Amino acid sequence: MDGSNEPGSFIRIERVEKRYGAHRALDGVSFGAGKGHTLALLGPSGCGKTTMLRCIAGLETPDSGMIEIGGQTVFDSARGINLPAEERQLGIVFQSYAVWPHMTVAENVGFPLRVRRMQKADVTARVSRMLDIVGLGHAAGKSATQLSGGQQQRVALARALIHEPRLVLFDEALSNLDAALREHMRMELKVLQDRLGFTAIYVTHDQTEAFGLAERLLVMNAGRVETEGSPREVFRCPATPFIARFLGLNVLEAEMLRQHGERAEVRLPGGATLRGTLGGGLAPPAGSRVLACIRKEHVRLTREPDVPPLHAELRAASFLGLAEEYVLDIGGAELRAVQPPCGGVPGDRLVVTIRSDECVILLP
Repeated sequence: MDGSNEPGSFIRIERVEKRYGAHRALDGVSFGAGKGHTLALLGPSGCGKTTMLRCIAGLETPDSGMIEIGGQTVFDSARGINLPAEERQLGIVFQSYAVWPHMTVAENVGFPLRVRRMQKADVTARVSRMLDIVGLGHAAGKSATQLSGGQQQRVALARALIHEPRLVLFDEALSNLDAALREHMRMELKVLQDRLGFTAIYVTHDQTEAFGLAERLLVMNAGRVETEGSPREVFRCPATPFIARFLGLNVLEAEMLRQHGERAEVRLPGGATLRGTLGGGLAPPAGSRVLACIRKEHVRLTREPDVPPLHAELRAASFLGLAEEYVLDIGGAELRAVQPPCGGVPGDRLVVTIRSDECVILLP
């Protein structure tokens, strides 16, 4: 088998550091991705994900570390290697569409080929093919500013792909689109990548975008990789309290009571008890302070057999369309639930059930 298709062999990032004065934007970041794979860097603002992308692109120079793309070292502080951005054979799609208003759609898309001094006939043929691929063949002669936001983003994507880069970088590329168009473009990107097979790194703070596009996910925090795994792994079993909070889970302080293999029973401050699954192979002793992490969608306001119920008071309800979000009080602890409307009003006493495999117990 071609080694370039093995995970981590096409892109290698090793111990990359970047400082701005006393601030350490990247603190020894390492990861890899295989050829044709899709990797997402996910995290809140200021976590270092965009700085990492700019270092890969050659738009920022790391203080130390190594970056390799397709077997070529593009940066190595130890060996004094730092290839300019234009020599790294990359395509970049930015948050802003960055289309040139004085050019037509075709001229915008063909610009990377013209600066490479490709023959005019070849430029025309490749631009026509790429515009057909992104569904803009009919708009070749239009001014780019005559297009909608979603169409302008397709122009930016076509321009990034036209010179057949070995790696395409997306910097919050869908964040300027409205919700419906963002969902549509996310699916279009997925189909386009499956068709063309380019390697991609997406930088985003949007969890849905990262889960929907990536085969592998890195969650960053304070310049470091907090966790790495498949989107399903990261979603189903958050590895740290930071990830649980970032993904929007309920994170409740609790006391460890007893352990049963990989399962545990914990007590909330108000006295209510929960059963959960120990995360990360933990085995905290009885009396330890722990955190119970529960996805809002896993909090049910109905009684189920074989599941110990919790008694809660409804504080507030917010209509979300197909569901409602409820704020509940369980012995002084706040718990949020998302589920189909139950018709409750603030002050109602409700019964809550949470299965043990839907509650993850972590150390603080």
